[in-house]
Amino acid sequence: MAYLDNNVITVNAVLTKKGREILAKTGGLNITAFALADDEIDYTQYNPTHPLGSAYYDIAIRNTPVMEPITDESQVMKYKLVTLNDGSTIIPTISVAPATILIPSTFSDPIDVTPSTNPSYNVTLGYTAILSNKNVGTLVVTETNSINSSTATVPAFSGDLASQTSQVVVGNKFRFIPNTPLSETTSAELTILGNESGGTTSIPVTVTVEI
Repeated sequence: MAYLDNNVITVNAVLTKKGREILAKTGGLNITAFALADDEIDYTQYNPTHPLGSAYYDIAIRNTPVMEPITDESQVMKYKLVTLNDGSTIIPTISVAPATILIPSTFSDPIDVTPSTNPSYNVTLGYTAILSNKNVGTLVVTETNSINSSTATVPAFSGDLASQTSQVVVGNKFRFIPNTPLSETTSAELTILGNESGGTTSIPVTVTVEI
């Protein structure tokens, strides 16, 4: 969905691939929620020193052409706007333990991956974990969230999920199980997204092979 003209509130909405699948399967849509994002906004264009005064600080941003709606959900909504609790003064940040996974190809023990958010968020909807290359291993969910993961909509991002070699799971805690043996050193990126607070963090995953 996007504004056709940022001077007139005329909105154009189109269905994504997921929406078309649901419409074809059920014959209708029961939209109960929506999300907003500011993917197209470049906040570096905000100029508090504009010579014409405060009314023009954001003039460059307001004059930026607004994107037409895109049907490919892998290309949009990467930077969703979120609602935080009253009194919040900082944006929640996500961290992951361990901060990196670097193991030899002979290592076969599972590794617990525990995301956390400070201040506390993502307790109900949990996190989306994206492993960019399944050749290094497999992710399993060790602690589910209160939402049925089988019916949750999983985000897809161009570059991360464009091929069949990546994996996406939704939960509160995860476990990484290395693939062994590998014939060459293989790397991947494990990205964790907060399903309530927004925001992401990534850690490198590398399985090394000595030659």
